Amino acid sequence: MKHQIQHLLLMLSVLSIATKRVYSTMGCSGNQPFQGVFSVSYVTAPNDDVAKKLAEGLVKEKLAGCVNIVPGVHSIYEWKGEIQKDSEVLMVIKSRTSRLDELTKYVRENHPYEVCEVISTPIQHGNEPYLKWLDGIVPEKKFHGGHFQVRYVIL
Repeated sequence: MKHQIQHLLLMLSVLSIATKRVYSTMGCSGNQPFQGVFSVSYVTAPNDDVAKKLAEGLVKEKLAGCVNIVPGVHSIYEWKGEIQKDSEVLMVIKSRTSRLDELTKYVRENHPYEVCEVISTPIQHGNEPYLKWLDGIVPEKKFHGGHFQVRYVIL
């Protein structure tokens, strides 16, 4: 019996090490409390003025904690059967994953393009103090009694 317990403990130890290695190769960490809670969204805009207006609105509406505006993006794409080549700016938007539908709606309603780009990916790993800051800036939005209620989560 003692030998079986030792063997079981050894197997659990090996399994634990293997799991940590799998997580590390996936860019994950078992101690990431915010894994997937926040996302980065990418939006292109025709110029700096449009990007700044969108960014200010997103931050003011608490849909984004921070928006970086990257100038000098060259976009090549097909639109209505023609190859287009445009100079644009790229917006890098940090937000709460649960607020992405609202963020997308805001961009669509305020963007000059007929079809604007809003694509997002979850943040799997990040600087914990930054993510805590973002957690305090962009609240979760909960449906409560027929009305939306903004709830701030500070850890």
